[in-house]
Amino acid sequence: MEDYFRELAEQAPRWNFIWMYDERQQGKILSGIWMTINLSIACVIFSVIIGVVGAWMQGAKSAIVRGIVQAYIQFFRNTPPFVQLLFFYFALGQFTPAVVGEDGWTVTPIISNVGWAIIALSFFAGAFNVEIFRAGIEAVPDSTREAAESLGFSRLQTYTEVVLPLAFRVSLPALNNNLVNLVKTTTQALAIAVPELLYQARTIWSDFPSAQYPTMILVWVVYILLVGVLVFGMHRWERAMRIPGYGQ
Repeated sequence: MEDYFRELAEQAPRWNFIWMYDERQQGKILSGIWMTINLSIACVIFSVIIGVVGAWMQGAKSAIVRGIVQAYIQFFRNTPPFVQLLFFYFALGQFTPAVVGEDGWTVTPIISNVGWAIIALSFFAGAFNVEIFRAGIEAVPDSTREAAESLGFSRLQTYTEVVLPLAFRVSLPALNNNLVNLVKTTTQALAIAVPELLYQARTIWSDFPSAQYPTMILVWVVYILLVGVLVFGMHRWERAMRIPGYGQ
């Protein structure tokens, strides 16, 4: 197999699948895929948590709390995620503490570029998730909440044990779309040198221009597979959680 791709690179210089026969370039691709998967999983989890908490805070009695949530939503929904990423890393990153190495010269920030990418992208997607869960909460009949309160449930218990499980089912289709968009948006992390798939692919075709077309195709195929797995899993989850009368 390796010999075939070597011969192909010699016969068709524009189709150099170098990561099929060069271990170093293959390692870059594999590490890039692994970083993309980890980055996507972390951002998905944190964005959902932000959405759930934010939707609950939108129903708070305090106008200040509701105002803070609304300001957060407007800020992150109305500015590009790329700008947010740069702002978090280059602006806020200057104010975060750093750890000085044993040599007295090396300085390591406590939040790495990967950490800032997770924070920025999670907050970006979380702003949309707040609105998605809010719509799901509003779809739950008031009589359901009243029944829970009549049984002595607190506001938090009503939300976590009654309203949220039902709202989650209603929100799954819209949540699916937003999470798919989030996975695709992780490519923008290359702007702060996060070694995800696109970043590693770019280093390969920068060193080997003949590998640009094959590597771009590889990136395209990998993201189709990643998004396909996410969509398949979300659809299976949606069908498993479906309750007649909710989310139909």
